[in-house]
Formats: sequence, C-alpha cells, structure tokens
Amino acid sequence: MPSASDPRQPIRTRQPVPRPAQPGQRPAQPTQRAAQPAARPVQSSSRLAQPAQRTVRQPTARTAQPAGGTRFKQQAPTQRAQAPQSHSHHARGSHGVAPATRSSYNTHARRGAQKKSSPVPMIIGVVAAVLALVAIVFFVVPAVKGFFVGEDSKVTAGQQVTVTIPDGASGDTIASILSENHIVENPKDYYAAVKKLNADMSLKPGTYSFTTLMDATKVVQQLMEGPNAGSNALTIPEGLTVDQVADRVAQAYNSISKEDFLNQAKASNYVDDYSFLRGAANDSLEGFLFPKTYSLGDSPTADGVIRAMLDQFKTEYKSLDFASCEAKIKERYGVEMSDYDIVNLASIVEREGLNADQRAHVASVFYNRLAGKLDGLRYLNSDATMMYVTGGEVTADDLQSDSPYNTYKHEGLPPTPICSPSLEALKTTLEPTDSDDLYFYITQDEEYFSKTYEEHQQSWN
Repeated sequence: MPSASDPRQPIRTRQPVPRPAQPGQRPAQPTQRAAQPAARPVQSSSRLAQPAQRTVRQPTARTAQPAGGTRFKQQAPTQRAQAPQSHSHHARGSHGVAPATRSSYNTHARRGAQKKSSPVPMIIGVVAAVLALVAIVFFVVPAVKGFFVGEDSKVTAGQQVTVTIPDGASGDTIASILSENHIVENPKDYYAAVKKLNADMSLKPGTYSFTTLMDATKVVQQLMEGPNAGSNALTIPEGLTVDQVADRVAQAYNSISKEDFLNQAKASNYVDDYSFLRGAANDSLEGFLFPKTYSLGDSPTADGVIRAMLDQFKTEYKSLDFASCEAKIKERYGVEMSDYDIVNLASIVEREGLNADQRAHVASVFYNRLAGKLDGLRYLNSDATMMYVTGGEVTADDLQSDSPYNTYKHEGLPPTPICSPSLEALKTTLEPTDSDDLYFYITQDEEYFSKTYEEHQQSWN
C-alpha cells in the first residue's frame, strides 16, 4: 500500500494571490497530474516462466487522482494576483439476463371438471427468477458500485507500494497487479514496455517495491532485474531535494539519522571520485542523488547510501551525450550550457512539465528566455525555483524577496539545482523542442504554448 506522506503530493491547485504587477512575472495556477483510467487488455503475451492459466477478467473503470509531482509538500492553496506580464502559467454496465419465460397452459374443462396444472412450469419460473437475482448480485451490483467508488478513488504519484508477483504468473496477472496497485495505471503501457524490452520470458517473480504512477519501462526493467523489496529497500522518487532524501533515508534505516546524512552529503566529500561534481555550487549534492529503489542491506552508512546514488547518477550520466547536445543547444538558441547547467535546468523542467513532450517544450521556453528573447531579459520566471526556498506554495511577498532562487528578480539559472531530476527530465533538457515560444500554461487536461503575451492571456482567461 502507499506509504504515508510524500513530498511530491500534488499542490498545483492554487489560486492567484494578489501581488504587485512586475514586468516579466507570471501568474501561477495549479498543475496536477492526471492518471489515466486502467483498461485491462484481454490477452497478453508477456508472462513469467511456466505461466499458470488465468481467467481473463474484464476491467473495472477506475478514476485516479491527478498525480502531482512538482511541489515540495502539500499545503492549502494560496491566493495570488495575476501579474500583467506572466511568463509561464500553471493550473500545473450490467450483464443482461434473459427474461424468464413460462409456458401457458390452457384450462380445459372435461366433463365439468378443471384439468389440474403441472407444477413443473412454476418450478422453472422460480429457478429462473433466482438465477436472475444471482446475476444482479454478482454482476450488476459490483459494476454499479465500481462505477461510483471509482469517482472517489484518489491516487498520488510517488507513493511507495510493495507487491508480490507470484511464481508462474501470466502477463494478464502481472498487468492486473500493477494496475490495481496504481503502479502502471494502463496495462497497455505495461504490455508495450514488455514488447519494447523483449522481456516476455525475463520477468522474475518475487516481492517488489515500486511507487505509484511509475513509468512502465522502469517497472519492467525492475521486473527483469528481480525482486528489490524487503526491510532494507529504499525508494527515492524523482524530484526530491537533498533534505527530503535525508528524511526518507532516516525513515528506512535506524543506522542513519537525518543529521548524519546531511552532514555527509557534501560535494567536497565525493568530487575526487565523481568528476561530474566538479561544477557543483555551494558544496551541494542537489540534483545528483539519483531517484531509484535501492537495496542496501539492513544497516548501511550514510556514505554508502550516498555513493550508491552517485553511482546510479554516473551510470545514467554516461548514457547521455551531454557534449553533442550542448553544442546543438548553443547553435539553436545561442545559449551556452555546461553539464552542471543542464542538471540545474532539468531540475526545474522536472517540476514544471508533466510528461516527456511537455518537458521538452518547457525546456525550449526556458532556453528562449535564457537567450533574452523575452524583452531582452533573461528571467526564467519560475515559481518552482522559489518553492525550493519556501518548501511549499509561493506568495506575492515571497516573490519580492531577494533570494538568489527568486528567478523573477534574478536573471539566469538559480545557484544550484532545486531537486533530483529524472532521466526523462535530463533527456528532454538536452533535446528540447525546437520552438520560439516564450510562455506556457499547463493543467492536468490542457497545455498551451505561446509566442506572445496576448496569446498567453487567451489560454488561461
């Protein structure tokens, strides 16, 4: 079942708070992540070795709560005024039963006496009525109940879930387990990932630790690697800060306190072993504690946990062509980015977009702003950077602060990344959409990218 509180609870449902109109500022609206209803395919080709036969069940519609993943913690909405020059805007059947039939029997008078009716038709009618009632109880009632319960079902991305995949489970069974636990909401995504990775006969049974609303490819990759759950499993979702990672580590292991972890989590302690940390500012590991589920034994040290995360970042880092992509970004946008700058911007893109396509487009908007295409200024105008300071919602007063993370008042990137970006966020930041857009408006159901402020206003008014 999902774990307790998660720092990535959705808090994109905020209304504008009155604040002085600032050139180059943007109003913030809630952004939420909508989960797709599960629809279970009838057949599957993916299965574990020696699959057991399973009866295919028809799917039950489920409505999941929009998954937020771009805020630090859940808070009540804060009112904020819409600035006149906003630059980015977030809002972030029943089974039929054949009618029972009964034969008509004519009453015949023979020699003044009525012919006696046979009891068989009455028995048949009673049996048919009972069968109809049973059908209603077992099919109609659950379907109707599922329909209404689904309306109130709430799911949040990033909640930890532990599931067991039985030995010999079929593809349908695995897809059902993942869907019912909101790990992969749409089984079609699971089947597509199995096909993409050619994992049909490579999935392993056992107990796994996942998080809700995961990327299907990552889930299948873990099923290929084998069970990762147990008392020593540590799951770090995308978009956590170093401080939030420290909380999770302290909760998972009695051997490590939050204070011990934070004291150890300094770039200077690891820069000699991890060259990608050479550009890290403020002696911070922000952005480099890679999100993943780790199995590190019962009593790891803070140093051991940090090195495992940095090792994972190193693996992902090597899979990406930073140099080539940075050269293309410079050619396209006229913006020069270092590897550290890419991680920094990717952490913001992680929080502003909801999926890969949106994040690639958001990255393009930010590159255009960094290029000075917005009134000749280089303001990112992102609430997400200021939320790194506030730990929650951003008010009009917060946007008047002189914090270096206030990208409404300070041009360019913030001093450090604001969270640990996912591999997807890193990829989309390295390979942004080719656009001239300067504004975006994203909600759980809509997305608008605009070149002018007038077009932007039309998208959210």
